[in-house]
Amino acid sequence: MKELELKYGCNPNQKPAKIAVNDGRDLPIEVLCGRPGYINFMDAFNGWQLVSELKKATGLPAATSFKHVSPAGAAVGLPLSDTLAKIYWVDDLGELSPLACAYARARGADRMSSFGDFIALSDVCDVSTAKLIKREVSDGVIAPGYEPEALEILKEKKKGNYNVIQIDPDYVPAPIEHKDVFGIQFEQGRNELVIDDALFANVVTENKEIPEAAKRDLAISMITLKYTQSNSVCYVKDGQAIGIGAGQQSRIHCTRLAGTKADNWFLRQSPQVLGLQFVDEIKRADRDNAIDLYIGEDYMDVLADGAWENIFKVKPEVFTREEKRAWLDQMTDVALGSDAFFPFGDNIERAHRSGVKYIAQPGGSVRDDNVIETCNKYKMAMAFTGIRLFHH
Repeated sequence: MKELELKYGCNPNQKPAKIAVNDGRDLPIEVLCGRPGYINFMDAFNGWQLVSELKKATGLPAATSFKHVSPAGAAVGLPLSDTLAKIYWVDDLGELSPLACAYARARGADRMSSFGDFIALSDVCDVSTAKLIKREVSDGVIAPGYEPEALEILKEKKKGNYNVIQIDPDYVPAPIEHKDVFGIQFEQGRNELVIDDALFANVVTENKEIPEAAKRDLAISMITLKYTQSNSVCYVKDGQAIGIGAGQQSRIHCTRLAGTKADNWFLRQSPQVLGLQFVDEIKRADRDNAIDLYIGEDYMDVLADGAWENIFKVKPEVFTREEKRAWLDQMTDVALGSDAFFPFGDNIERAHRSGVKYIAQPGGSVRDDNVIETCNKYKMAMAFTGIRLFHH
């Protein structure tokens, strides 16, 4: 098939719309179910590149949860602790396959942002992963293949309208890519940068020690940033992105946004949150929203107007700012990547509050000395990659 007609483009008024390979070859995909749209394919193709690179870099199955052409989460298939299984709402599914663990992590890190996501999987979708996908609100999935039973499970979603795309894992795009903006064609070479341990060799801080697990997490961070709308910053811990700040004009706003998401991820593991008692039959999205309110600054308003009775069986105690800070102080060994240099040490100060110990960034700011000095203050290890990773 040379081209595929789409229902419409970014918006319903943008017609006609289609996808095709720009060098005239057959499309490397087959739509097995549903009718994916323009934004679905943008998420699918960016997500597929991300998980393919994660798999090559780590040797582990990988998954990502994409929304509006940026990842809400990305992870490799490491086993889940009992606590993570609980906060990702998969503790009732029994033992998960490595691929299912990867998606549980990718989806679970920022469940609010992942609501209605498009999924990319590095490996053939198995039954364990399909069962997990079936119960989440999602627009579709792209993978190199599907086990027969897994495909039947996915075809049951959305009354048979769930988008299921199979991609040829051997497809290699042309080295030159094109994009039209305002009737003007842009052309550039594809970003073929390979992200591996060699990228983190130039450690510029007093602390030179970056363990292998931290290098893996830094690689996950940088690969995630490679397919995240810039400016962007990504916090990673134990094989998964825990906070992504995408598309901000200011670097410090990226760092704050991603740091807040990382903090929320860790706060969800606190005894206060794990002990919440929800009313019966509460929907998953409502439960996620309630937790976000509970750990946020607006919860006192919820208590005051009595809305808690529609959410919780028992009125929860207020999670005080001091209690939250004490819990967050236990988060350590977080890796942080940035797609461009940090212009000021304030980014490092904010990262420190979220347990960051390892950093990778291009370097090259006129204030590099200030950034390095701030890292040294907190005994962080920081590598200058010398490579910018803007993505637009």
